[in-house]
Amino acid sequence: MTTTPLGPTLARLAPVGLAELVDRAALQTRVDRKYLVPVEALPQLLGRLMPYARVLDIDGERTFRYRSVYFDTPQLVSFHCAAYRRRRRFKVRTRTYLDSAQCWLEVKINGARGSITKHRLPYDPRNCGTVDPGRGFVDEALTRESIGPAAGSSLDPILVTEYDRATLLLPDTASRVTVDTALAWRHGDSTLWLPGLAVVETKSASAPTPVDRILWRAGVRPGRISKYATGLAALRPDLPDAPWRRTLRRHFRSTQSPAGPAPAVSHRPEQEASCV
Repeated sequence: MTTTPLGPTLARLAPVGLAELVDRAALQTRVDRKYLVPVEALPQLLGRLMPYARVLDIDGERTFRYRSVYFDTPQLVSFHCAAYRRRRRFKVRTRTYLDSAQCWLEVKINGARGSITKHRLPYDPRNCGTVDPGRGFVDEALTRESIGPAAGSSLDPILVTEYDRATLLLPDTASRVTVDTALAWRHGDSTLWLPGLAVVETKSASAPTPVDRILWRAGVRPGRISKYATGLAALRPDLPDAPWRRTLRRHFRSTQSPAGPAPAVSHRPEQEASCV
């Protein structure tokens, strides 16, 4: 389990168990809104949520460590779909819950009007660096959504992200909020850390949540950030970055530092590729 400066504030919120959270706000198809918030501002934000929110509590812990490995084709089709603002785009990743050693293989589809659909498959954490054992699941999900590369196209590990996450349930709106801190990205031999920044993400069926309204009143608007695409653009200055240029300039640039080994990645000349 992890420690976090948010601990005292999270301890003041009413708890909710994982089963109830999933039952009341699974939201596999949803609308997401993301905000970049200074970590120092989080205690005040969470304090204002006390009348509305309950926090995920598992065995007395309220913050959990996540690791995601993102996969893409040699031409970075998934990345380029985001970079060129394709309305329909996809991501393929494994997500490992490091505190429980549980792992999922996930395919996320961005559809019309900002909706997001997530397909998930329980996965052996020993295989988190490859899609091979679950490749049939990935191909089926992409084919069903009529999106993505052709079945059997190479999908290689491109980027690793790690962060601490607290998850809130907003019962009145059947919505969720995640608060990610201790953000880190690894690509090849480079790592980017953003210790002073948090990603606050609201997940609802459609309507704004109380968190959205609190942030809007404070002058904080949704930001353009994708943990995969924005992180990779920050670590690969040769890639197109138009959708996230303001975010990169304000929060990401000049923060790269050497790191230990990451998944081996073979690069080939990139080209804009079709998402469908």
